Amino acid sequence: MSESPARGELPLPDYDHIPLGTLPSRITSLDEGGLEALLAYEREHGNRLPVTQVLERRLEAVRGGAELADESAQSMPEMGQRQAGSRVSPATSGPPINPPSHGDPTNPAQPR
Repeated sequence: MSESPARGELPLPDYDHIPLGTLPSRITSLDEGGLEALLAYEREHGNRLPVTQVLERRLEAVRGGAELADESAQSMPEMGQRQAGSRVSPATSGPPINPPSHGDPTNPAQPR
């Protein structure tokens, strides 16, 4: 196990901000040394079990002969994905809501 690198020396400069769900795709282009560096950094700084498990599995795969992906896999796939769901438009938005006031004189349940 190697010593933990400094944050600026990590093979993924935005490592601390990568969502766990996209981590497996972000590390596919890293070689054994890069994965070891991330694993050492993670163990020293966050030591999050799900993250260390993802890194350990990939490291084992690379040591077992898994191919490295293209450098483009390190781009931020989470930023390129379109979000599902509907967009809000005047046709789909709800009725306007009046801001709260000091009471409605026509509503006896609200004090003035």
